[in-house]
Amino acid sequence: MLEKIGEEQLDQFQRRTLDYAAKFSRVDSDAAGDLVEKLMEEFELKEEEAVQIVNCMPESIEEIRVFFLGGRRIMETSKLEGILRFLTKHRKEG
Repeated sequence: MLEKIGEEQLDQFQRRTLDYAAKFSRVDSDAAGDLVEKLMEEFELKEEEAVQIVNCMPESIEEIRVFFLGGRRIMETSKLEGILRFLTKHRKEG
């Protein structure tokens, strides 16, 4: 959204936010919604879980496991491995 406004129109806080988002983005914004939907469908995740996973794009099973600890949800290792393969396939280069 900030990119659409144009950097010359942004205040200092908005420019910092845009810079942060560009540096730490792990997936293209256009693809994020699709990834959330696919995670929900293919791996039976709750929307909140899928959104957080796409936001962070974890790179290991241990990192993925963290998203299920709060709800005390136990997930099979094979399912976690599938999520990791899915994320790796869709991770933004760079």
